Amino acid sequence: MIDSNTFVGAFPFRHIADPSPAELLSELDREGIEEAWVGHLPSAFYRDPTPGNVELFAALRPFSDRLRPVPTIRPDWPNWRDELKLAIEKDAAAIRAYPPQWQMGPHNPQMAELALACGKANLPVVLTVRFEDLRQRHPHDVASDLSAAHIRYLARVGDDVRILVTAAGKDMIEEAHWSLTPREQQRIVWDISWTWGPPDDHLAKLFRRIGPERFVYGSQWPLRLSQNPRANLDLLPGDLSHATMADPNKLFDNGPA
Repeated sequence: MIDSNTFVGAFPFRHIADPSPAELLSELDREGIEEAWVGHLPSAFYRDPTPGNVELFAALRPFSDRLRPVPTIRPDWPNWRDELKLAIEKDAAAIRAYPPQWQMGPHNPQMAELALACGKANLPVVLTVRFEDLRQRHPHDVASDLSAAHIRYLARVGDDVRILVTAAGKDMIEEAHWSLTPREQQRIVWDISWTWGPPDDHLAKLFRRIGPERFVYGSQWPLRLSQNPRANLDLLPGDLSHATMADPNKLFDNGPA
């Protein structure tokens, strides 16, 4: 099992007790997770995320057998292609991008360039719908949620593109998924960090309607409890108890979608 949605580093809008790689490893051990894809949380809010990537690579180096870096690349920033080359050299699992935090609209051509370049390099693009619920946000946290239009646009820019959307709820997932063609749907997987279990049973409904193969395990630790996705899987109805989700490391195994 791989947790495809974790972070290290501080969050600018509330205190996090210990967002360190060592603490993340203890969380993985408790939940029986072998590996995690790890982003650098402060980088989402940096104007230039490059220094954050340096910090991420350094922080994860002692734990490289279990923690894989997911650096942040801003495609409207100079020399972003050099950052992509460095990410490949550092064995990055994927590339994170944050259009709402960078004030990029849903049809931004620079985001399309990044998605295409990542696809050519066999790297998924990781998009984050939200960090916190709108009702909980600090007044200075003014970025909107990622929209379904952002997701649709990137899913349509090329056959090689692969997208992991994190922190999406049931309504967002269904809005985006059912507005795409079957071929385009195959380019997207969704993590389950913000998908409710009982009593609403959103996860069960999504598995039945869309298929568990379009989902990956993700917790969004340390912003959310690492126990949530495991508990929601354990509470699936009996007919879904053996459902198999996608392996994020194999998103490119079957060639172009």
